[in-house]
Amino acid sequence: MNTTLRILIIGQNGQVSRALQSRLAGMGELIVRGSSELDLAHPDLIHSPIDALKPDLIINAAAHTAVDQAESEPALAFAINAIAPGVLAQVAVKLGVPLIHYSTDYVFDGRKPTPYTEDDMPNPLSVYGRSKLAGEDAIRQAAGQHLILRTSWVYSTEGRNFLLTMQRLLQEKPQLRVVADQIGAPTWAGTIADSTAKLIERWRAGQSGAWGTYHLTARGETSWFGFAQAIGEHLIEQHKPCAELEPIPSSAYPTPAPRPLNSRLDCTRLFQEWGVSQPDWRSALHQCLAEQA
Repeated sequence: MNTTLRILIIGQNGQVSRALQSRLAGMGELIVRGSSELDLAHPDLIHSPIDALKPDLIINAAAHTAVDQAESEPALAFAINAIAPGVLAQVAVKLGVPLIHYSTDYVFDGRKPTPYTEDDMPNPLSVYGRSKLAGEDAIRQAAGQHLILRTSWVYSTEGRNFLLTMQRLLQEKPQLRVVADQIGAPTWAGTIADSTAKLIERWRAGQSGAWGTYHLTARGETSWFGFAQAIGEHLIEQHKPCAELEPIPSSAYPTPAPRPLNSRLDCTRLFQEWGVSQPDWRSALHQCLAEQA
């Protein structure tokens, strides 16, 4: 592969960005820009700096991901998640380069009884979901080469996420109540980065599928309760303390932002178009925990 490929990764310390920096090293020149250098909260200030960098590929791994907090700061959420991605898409079109952008299962309302496909009509329940959907629309309107990759329940061994929170709480508390009626696929940031690397390889080799919107999650499904159980099983295997888990409905754990009960995404199209598939969520979790050790 041509090592002169200049890849701009927007976002520096997030889960997906860190995984990308690890997985994409060696694929070309990585240019990583955090919020101190490229602040998506101020979309009007990001066009010129990116234009000056002349990247061959733009990857937007930055987002306002505080789902509940977004309910009280919608302007900030929309600036980062909606307006800024549109600007990135416009810059990508001007430079004639592709844009890879990550979106979310939260663009759907969760009322469908089966996994969502890319053809299903979005209907977000929260400010976060609406801002992410608006970002998708802005990218599409720019009409350039792009991949919008919707994922779900992202976790890693860094940052703030369900895995790390559960590992701490399960060891601190004798009992823990966890929501059991929200169903989805926990997706390791490493899986997202590995899949992104494969997509870039296909593109560089001239084997790319159609540009557009795709679902990218781990295979299989579980609830937050089931995810917590799997994390607890690993603690027990390590002879560490583990709380007794109690399943509860979402109604027993109200949050400022409502969550979809069905977050399952059908990833068939990504495999059909690009030949990229993901591991089962349990296998990915085991790999993640092995790296953590």
